[in-house]
Amino acid sequence: MGTGENTDRRDFIKQSGMVTLGFMGLFSCVQSFGKTNSSNNLVGYGELEKDPNNLLNLPKGFRYSIISRAGEPMQDGLITPGRPDGMGTFQGNDGKIIIIRNHENSPDEFEEGAFGLSNENYSSEHAAVIYENGCGSLPGLGGTTTMVYNPASGKVEKQFLSLGGTVRNCAGGVTPWGSWLTCEESTVKKGDYDGILEKDHGYVFEVPATEKPVLHAAVPIKEMGRFNHEAVAVDPKTSIVYLTEDRGDGLFYRFIPKVPGKLHRGGKLQALAIKGKPAFDTRNWKDLETEKMPLNKPMDVEWIDMVDVESSEDDLRYQGAGKGAACFARGEGIWFGQGELYFACTNGGEIYAGQVFRYTPGVNEGKPNEQSAPGKLELFAEPNNTEILKSCDNVAIAPWGDLLLCEDRAHPFVVGITPEGGFYKLAANVGYESEFAGGVFSPDGKIYFVNIQGAGLTIAIEGPWDKKV
Repeated sequence: MGTGENTDRRDFIKQSGMVTLGFMGLFSCVQSFGKTNSSNNLVGYGELEKDPNNLLNLPKGFRYSIISRAGEPMQDGLITPGRPDGMGTFQGNDGKIIIIRNHENSPDEFEEGAFGLSNENYSSEHAAVIYENGCGSLPGLGGTTTMVYNPASGKVEKQFLSLGGTVRNCAGGVTPWGSWLTCEESTVKKGDYDGILEKDHGYVFEVPATEKPVLHAAVPIKEMGRFNHEAVAVDPKTSIVYLTEDRGDGLFYRFIPKVPGKLHRGGKLQALAIKGKPAFDTRNWKDLETEKMPLNKPMDVEWIDMVDVESSEDDLRYQGAGKGAACFARGEGIWFGQGELYFACTNGGEIYAGQVFRYTPGVNEGKPNEQSAPGKLELFAEPNNTEILKSCDNVAIAPWGDLLLCEDRAHPFVVGITPEGGFYKLAANVGYESEFAGGVFSPDGKIYFVNIQGAGLTIAIEGPWDKKV
């Protein structure tokens, strides 16, 4: 890629700082739910205009282009996989952008895989480096593709399979050292699929960001736990990795690496608990007769050590709950700002429409004395109004401070929240009954990339980002 490790880290911290100073104003957003105009004409970029091509409605002055389609041939001789999901962007050479993209495919979804309808393009060369070969007949069809996008031409110049043999790669997260962590949202195991699978799944894998077409060896980071992973975010100051779990009774985790930036050398996996409130339920579902998680009230946390993290019975969350870990409603996207992170829970809240949490690490986060100044968890947004937000999934913070959420519904929106606390619609999918996924900005903040998963489309959105209503 076009930058070295030290420059990557500086740029990562700089961009994180840009986004969070403006985003602090989000505290007011939960106070303004009843006042926000859901028709999109008070904040944001104005009304969405009807797309003559019936794909994506956007505000006036914005435009989109489809930059990648499932089924297209790639430079490595394989086929662009379907079901694109989480994405990360990295600065490449000569102004180009490296995009690493997940694919949420199961092993038997041949029509969505990179190897062809009958895996005719699958070879011994692939088998040597991918994770799951499925006895030669059912290789894992998840994994990642890497694109090299040229903003000057608006074209993808290269596209190739960069990690293979994994299952249902949903989301992930960028690292300060120039790689993408891709997560399996599956806990299928050896012997599943009528005895064909050869390995357990449910792990995190690391993919270097590179412009050179390389299928990287898929090595699971097993000490980060085996569970229904969704997304990760890395604190650039400490290299601690925070992880969400896509389960209705999931936990929120952190991984403290033994060596910062070297995740494969191992570390400690822990689960978050609310201090003084063991096994606290943050979901706020209306049918739960439990204490509710309050809005805008930061609560001190503590972290519980997890053991047997490879969890052969997929019971890691039960282990954590038994030790007092807090429960979350389908943890989804997560994004780190300067000194704080935000994550979405897609069906939390009284009407199951979604929640957004903020976690602020303590000044001694991950150190033996961290309880002298513990981290704090806050329920930051819970609108309980589907006209404002429904089924929030992937999360990204724009360089100027807005939070953008992808909705996981048949007729979804990309929903923005301004630093001043207003909600708006940035985009509406009017072409397909499929979720938005993987929304992420280019390193310079000029392009918002997003997927329409069911259609297998990756889209670039540009426009007057600095001209809000």
